[in-house]
Amino acid sequence: MDTTTDSAAPAKSTFVTVLAWIFIVLSGFATLIGVLQNIMIQTMFNDPKFSEGLAKAPQNVPASVGFMASNFKLIFAALLACFVVTLISSIGLLKRRNWARLVFIGIMALGIIWNIGGLLLQFTMFSSFPSFPKAPHEAEAFQSMFVTMMVFSAVIAVAFAVLFGWIIKRLISQPIVAEFVR
Repeated sequence: MDTTTDSAAPAKSTFVTVLAWIFIVLSGFATLIGVLQNIMIQTMFNDPKFSEGLAKAPQNVPASVGFMASNFKLIFAALLACFVVTLISSIGLLKRRNWARLVFIGIMALGIIWNIGGLLLQFTMFSSFPSFPKAPHEAEAFQSMFVTMMVFSAVIAVAFAVLFGWIIKRLISQPIVAEFVR
């Protein structure tokens, strides 16, 4: 009986374990919510009259809004798929599977693109809104509200993009990669 252990095997880092558990919990809840949302969307918005109503939407809306409105079922299904992939890769990350580390890096990169793209989409959508009310005090209030919302959204988007970039940097570092090599 060999009682020696393989001392060359790298120790499991707390970073990967904590990261995996955080994303297991978050993506688990997101998957549950995504399943419920998709059930609701497929049952409540399956009426052909709803699709006809979307087709009659105003023509002066941005193309991105028109795309989202006409493909919202597909968008929610894609989000559910992303949640499921994140959950599976998070479990694989906890088990120190290299494929899961690579998929998780891809998810974090997608998260960076999503946040920056969402920020750009927000700016284009807000710029397409009609002009503010004619009363001066109302116009100032609306302008102030939009600026506050845009600044807050920009700060959050940049913060998440930086966080996801930092996670990617840690997951490609040599000590972390060594944990996943068998």
